[in-house]
Amino acid sequence: MKKYIYILLLIFLSSSAQAHTSHYEGIIKIEMEIFRNNEAIGYSNYFFEHKDNTMSVKNYTQFKVKLFGATIFSISSEGIEKYKKNKLIYFKSITFQNDKEKYVNLGYDDSKKKFIIDGSSYKGEANLDCVIGNWWNHKILKANQQISPLSGSIKDQVVKFIGDENITIYGKNYSVAHYKLKSRDDSLPNDKKLDFDIWLDKKNNLILKVAYKRMGDWEYRLKSFQ
Repeated sequence: MKKYIYILLLIFLSSSAQAHTSHYEGIIKIEMEIFRNNEAIGYSNYFFEHKDNTMSVKNYTQFKVKLFGATIFSISSEGIEKYKKNKLIYFKSITFQNDKEKYVNLGYDDSKKKFIIDGSSYKGEANLDCVIGNWWNHKILKANQQISPLSGSIKDQVVKFIGDENITIYGKNYSVAHYKLKSRDDSLPNDKKLDFDIWLDKKNNLILKVAYKRMGDWEYRLKSFQ
């Protein structure tokens, strides 16, 4: 059971310090629906606020995994990212994994040119090219490291472009770029590896779908945005 829960946490986390905020100037909301074995089990929604040279992104994520009618794993999470002139300056989240609380407090230290992280799994510094591991930010496809939005741990990753494709989501057709995101260290145990297929809308730079296979077929699908 512990291994199963750890796998689900890796999937949930795997979401640079910079974000092309100009790409999101017209965006106020992104709604993603979470599926397991083609059954909707929850959501991950993002709400954007723009003011002067700053952008704030609030995230609310909830899902439940049930087995034989009983809830065996659940996530309820709230977080906020703040960017100034395209650069991450602040992140905070509180998450309840079943009944256990996780947290991240991240700030920017201008004198060190580093992030300072106080998280439930990691306390220390991080390089400025790290990205918060949330699916709204397409910069995750260009980053070498991501910071867990749930616990603050730092994960090394590699991203490979697979090709251009056409996909259909909620009855709409899209021209997309298909990427594979994996852990940099291939010697990690399978239950600790990142392994995601990601489809990016080339027209508006929004991630339309994330898929993976761990104890079933999982997908995050872009339901709507405005």
